[in-house]
Amino acid sequence: MAIEYDGKTYETDANGYLVNHEEWSEGLAEAMAAKEGITLTQEHWDVINYLREEYYNNGQHQPNDRTIIKEMGKRWGKKVSSKDLYNLFPLMPSKQGTRIAGLPETRRKGGY
Repeated sequence: MAIEYDGKTYETDANGYLVNHEEWSEGLAEAMAAKEGITLTQEHWDVINYLREEYYNNGQHQPNDRTIIKEMGKRWGKKVSSKDLYNLFPLMPSKQGTRIAGLPETRRKGGY
């Protein structure tokens, strides 16, 4: 599989994750999200940036949905529910968010 963006083809695996994670850019994330029917808002970017920070600054850690909910609650200064995150990333925040963030596919089950 592949995704076209800005005149270039980016290879993805069978599940839509980038093969070369170093090719990721914010523009590519926008294109990947659009392909999945998502228009990225600031809340989407908060999740994406958190996932990337955890991966690159915390030993390739890939947080599950529960951990993302807790962190977004801190960042947004309000109580965040799983429904809030699923409104942003309907195909599972920890997996769909990770895909759009240009990170490797997580092998855990996610959720709680």
